[in-house]
Amino acid sequence: MTVPIESPTRVRYGVLAFLAAMTFVLYLDRVCMGQAGPVIQKELGISDSWMGWVYASFSISYVLFEIPTGRWGDRYGSRGVLTRIVVWWSAFTALTGFAWGLWSLLAIRFLFGAGEAGALPNSARVLRVWFSDAVRGRAQAFVATSMLMGGTFSPFVSQWLMDAVGWRKTFAVFGLVGAGWAFAFWWWFRDDPESHPATNEAERRLIAEGRRGADVSPAHEPIPWRLVLRSPDVWLLGLAMVTMAATYNLLISWYPKYLQEARGVSASDSGWYSSCVLGTGAVGCLLGGWLTDRLTRGRAGRRWGRTLQAVLGAGLAAAALGGSLCVDSPVLSTALVAAACFGVQVQMPSWWAAATQVSGRHVGALFGFMNMIGNVGGIASPAFFGRFLDVMKDAGRTGRAKWEPGFWIYVGLALVGMVLWALVDPRRVVGGGGPKPADDPDPA
Repeated sequence: MTVPIESPTRVRYGVLAFLAAMTFVLYLDRVCMGQAGPVIQKELGISDSWMGWVYASFSISYVLFEIPTGRWGDRYGSRGVLTRIVVWWSAFTALTGFAWGLWSLLAIRFLFGAGEAGALPNSARVLRVWFSDAVRGRAQAFVATSMLMGGTFSPFVSQWLMDAVGWRKTFAVFGLVGAGWAFAFWWWFRDDPESHPATNEAERRLIAEGRRGADVSPAHEPIPWRLVLRSPDVWLLGLAMVTMAATYNLLISWYPKYLQEARGVSASDSGWYSSCVLGTGAVGCLLGGWLTDRLTRGRAGRRWGRTLQAVLGAGLAAAALGGSLCVDSPVLSTALVAAACFGVQVQMPSWWAAATQVSGRHVGALFGFMNMIGNVGGIASPAFFGRFLDVMKDAGRTGRAKWEPGFWIYVGLALVGMVLWALVDPRRVVGGGGPKPADDPDPA
């Protein structure tokens, strides 16, 4: 008598769905500020320079809390840490609607950023535990794409809610969504597949075999900072993220107002145009996850499989963004900006996979460290651009002449990103380890 082979349960896909839902809400709450910005500036009397610092205050706290919250996940597990993170940022999303002036808005957005800081490092840690290296690029791309879809929906949903109930109640609605996610995640998720009641032996064995040779136990020993700081790939990946974060933060903060002031687009249409730009970026991210895994399994190996598409994506971002500044049609210009966003976001799955690979067993903390470096671009970008706009205004510039000279700086940043990506080698794991697959066609 033949004993039937037990099929693996699919709990790991439930884990992936929870992470995707979390990152969707992450960007829903983050990106809505850009669409609400012009109304908030007008009501609270905030200049472009100070509004740039409102946008930047989020990134400042995001940078400061990235490593500690990533480390908490390494030490204590991601279940409790992620639950607390989402509750915190959801509370300050709702409190944004209670801002009564510049300083209260700065404080609330700073604390909002502190809440969001640990979400991606802890997501990377969860994926490393629940998914093998062979499919992690696709899993990370799915999570990142969902994140970008949250950003895609945010501008036009925000505008629709603001038209219906005003900007203050819009933030309260968004805050409630995250609170619901946190409750469900805490009840269902477990840090270890072995302890999840819904996994069967076949799925546990599948997960264990897929991560064989990788150390995913909690990291209690000190982080080897001397090795970290001497790793060229840690710095290269961090600086590559600077170029991506700077451009993306420009698009989610100032682009809706650019469309309205420089291109003569209505507030309602600017929401749809912005959503199209960010949606195209989401497509690039999804495609990038499939592509980086395919390249890595093929002749490109782990060296170029994780980096080639990022080099090409950065080149596309530079060419398309520059082209958008050379056309008069708002529709064509938006289409080219969308192509630039595609180029930025096709790099993201490569970055996640390469950063996770380079980090070794300290993935929460080191992923957070590299993302922290990258988000210096997130701090500088909106603050710089707000000040730039006021300088142009003082010089008598209006319309496109006021806005577009600043965009050329981001074209240059994308070209710098090309060079950085060409130098990254994800096979160089911090502290050694990270065994090379026997079939890797690109040996170290």
